[in-house]
Amino acid sequence: MGSTAAADLCSVLSETQRIINAHTRHFLALSVLFILPLSFFLSVYPTIQNIISQSSTLHSKILFSHATFYQDDLSNLFTTNTIILSLLLVLLSVTFSLFAFGSITYSVIHGFYGRPVKLCSSIKSSLTSFLPLLITNSFAEIILLGVVLLFALFFFLVMNGIQLLGFEVNVSSPSFQVFCLILGVFLVLVLFYLLLNWVLAQVIVVAESIWGLEPLKRSNFLIKGTKGVALSLFLFLAFFPGLFVIAISFPWRDLDIGNIDSKWKIWPFVVRIVVPSALQTMSFLYNIAAFTVLYMDCTAAHGELVWEIAEEFAGDYVSLPFDDGKIPHFVSVTYT
Repeated sequence: MGSTAAADLCSVLSETQRIINAHTRHFLALSVLFILPLSFFLSVYPTIQNIISQSSTLHSKILFSHATFYQDDLSNLFTTNTIILSLLLVLLSVTFSLFAFGSITYSVIHGFYGRPVKLCSSIKSSLTSFLPLLITNSFAEIILLGVVLLFALFFFLVMNGIQLLGFEVNVSSPSFQVFCLILGVFLVLVLFYLLLNWVLAQVIVVAESIWGLEPLKRSNFLIKGTKGVALSLFLFLAFFPGLFVIAISFPWRDLDIGNIDSKWKIWPFVVRIVVPSALQTMSFLYNIAAFTVLYMDCTAAHGELVWEIAEEFAGDYVSLPFDDGKIPHFVSVTYT
């Protein structure tokens, strides 16, 4: 079976838009259920952290005016609140993102094939794929952590080797700073290369019902020849929107909730919460959907998608969804 031409950025985005437009209310419901709560919490997190900081500062001034022995208790309270808030953010991020991946990936695959998409089935898929996604992500994070530890070990050995040779290590010297910069850049490139190879792993967990190291290996195989498209999707749907959301969500001094003393001053604060939440929700939805479409195109490029379509629509004429729209291709499947 010959392989089809590799997908490009425009075709992936076009197919993603077609699937979402065909099931607008369905994907809107999934976004409200799983993406919007996460986006909202990420948007208000800097403000909540700022409130905790301001509250701790205010209480410290009051307590220090009466007694100084409360300093340790106040420091522990501030640290505890910060840790609890950070853990809550991590827990919500992991839970809602995995639910979103499981449900939206399932729906996009069904929409890609032209099957009916149902909200109950998508939610059920998010529940059944939650643990496999969590395990697969854990394997990936362990590998990434191992790479970081290897770089740290290399740095430690180099520094100790220099000292054993009788040289003094000056952390403020330009040579030391250049070495750290080169090592840091190389580490980032290695980590990004691994993440780019594993970009389809979560889709594979949902689509092929495998987990652990297998989705990582499978993603590394399928992504060959389309890494440029994957990188473009990442920059277009994740990196640049993420930078914008971070910039607009950054706590501004004049928009602290404590400075709001009239109904007119609350509108900039509301906009600062609503706009990043909406942008993150839309970006996350299209990010999951686009990489699911890219997975379908990669399987088609490796000659696998045609057989899947043949098994499901045996005896029928089927229009392949990964065509570019210029020249329609049809597959006639018959059994002898």
